[in-house]
Amino acid sequence: MASVVEYKGLKAGYYCGYCESREGKASCGMWAHSMTVQDYQDLIDRGWRRSGKYVYKPVMNQTCCPQYTIRCHPLQFQPSKSHKKVLKKMLKFLAKGEISKGNCEDEPMDSTMEDAVDGDFALMNKLDIKCDLKTLSSDLKGSIESEEKEKEKTLKKEESKELIHPQAIEEKLASGEPSQSIKVHIGPKPGKGADLSKPPCRKAKEMRKERKRLKLMQQNSAGAFEGFQAQGQPVCLLPKAKSNQPKSLEDLIFESLPENSSHKLEVRVVRSSPPSPQFKATFQESYQVYKRYQMIIHKDPPDKPTVSQFTRFLCNSPLEAERPANGPECGYGSFHQQYWLDGRIIAVGVIDILPYCVSSVYLYYDPDYSFLSLGVYSALREIAFTRQLHEKASQLSYYYMGFYIHSCPKMRYKGQYKPSDLLCPETYVWVPIEQCLPSLDNSKYCRFNQDPQAEDEGRSKELDRLRVFHRRSAMSYGVYKNHQEDPSEEATVLEYANLIGQKCSERMLLFRD
Repeated sequence: MASVVEYKGLKAGYYCGYCESREGKASCGMWAHSMTVQDYQDLIDRGWRRSGKYVYKPVMNQTCCPQYTIRCHPLQFQPSKSHKKVLKKMLKFLAKGEISKGNCEDEPMDSTMEDAVDGDFALMNKLDIKCDLKTLSSDLKGSIESEEKEKEKTLKKEESKELIHPQAIEEKLASGEPSQSIKVHIGPKPGKGADLSKPPCRKAKEMRKERKRLKLMQQNSAGAFEGFQAQGQPVCLLPKAKSNQPKSLEDLIFESLPENSSHKLEVRVVRSSPPSPQFKATFQESYQVYKRYQMIIHKDPPDKPTVSQFTRFLCNSPLEAERPANGPECGYGSFHQQYWLDGRIIAVGVIDILPYCVSSVYLYYDPDYSFLSLGVYSALREIAFTRQLHEKASQLSYYYMGFYIHSCPKMRYKGQYKPSDLLCPETYVWVPIEQCLPSLDNSKYCRFNQDPQAEDEGRSKELDRLRVFHRRSAMSYGVYKNHQEDPSEEATVLEYANLIGQKCSERMLLFRD
């Protein structure tokens, strides 16, 4: 089984949906009649991406909006506060049927379709930030007020109490006197404080720590208290209680729901190419969700999202289905991840499962459920799905989110899934996104590899070893070129070879007529 492709060459000067430039976009492309998952894995690791069976690579130093391949590390991923809010919102909806009201209700979702990129995700990010700041501000204000009240009450009580020194504490404990009566106060030092007859004011945080000490003293009053040294002096630092471990992504997604939950959500993974029986059985329902999504979210006219357009773009795939023994149970290839709510499809994530990653292709959803932030929710589910696949196929450990476009603010949201890397457009090495952002703030096109001597290690080095499919026969380019007299032929083949790299050039068959 080999990949068979037709190289279409450079396409420049066409409309860009990111910046709306009429003639700013530039990319090279090829039509893939068939493609192995390993070849596609190697291609996306060189900046390629597919839309249906068309595989394209932006010309990074020419195009108006450079598109950098981005990948997330699911095994190290920790959901942010904003991510947790989305997951809790979904659980609340499933459990009680409650719909969140307020700023975060109608959030536009992401789209990764090359020629349909109008889904404004930046608005959702801004709204999420506003909600977070509002909540934080409210919590902070309440905390300060409660601490001030607590401080006033405590100070009034302290004024009427005797000052008891540390030595007296030990004596009381040794005598068996209940430790509730023990109040730890250190007398005021001369020259400090406005009123030397009163103890200095202390922060509420210190008072809470003191109460904790006293509680521990009470629990240990019958025996030797660990908080005291042999000399009878208190130890300032008590062992800290273990902080609660943060919930994992899976804990947040699959939190148990009550038996009488208002809704039931199920996620099904069905193979789209070649289409499985489950995919065929749900095709029409899935298409209707896509049609509504395109018309309402992307403002397409009713005659644009046709069945053939849907099939060509999101169902057809050049990837060959593979099921190796050491791979995931579902195998490799192209799939639809369907989100079923109470027995009907409300969203579909189109994904490719490859040897080293899950690659996100597109998401569409029923606009009636925009309030559930399905763009964020589906990305988190796909990250969790990647982690699940990793348990069976250890080498499958990345989540590719398509392209990161720093020059387009609405496409920067992908950088919020951390840790993540961007692909250097010149040397094709992965660089942590944090190291790339300062350069991208200064220039929309950047080489991320800081070593000026570094080169593209995977570049084409031996053109004659490139494979060609000509007259129903596979042969090396070295053999093929002996029968060609067109001088432009070699320039085209060389351009193709440099874009796909040496490994793919030796495996993939370049169709020549």
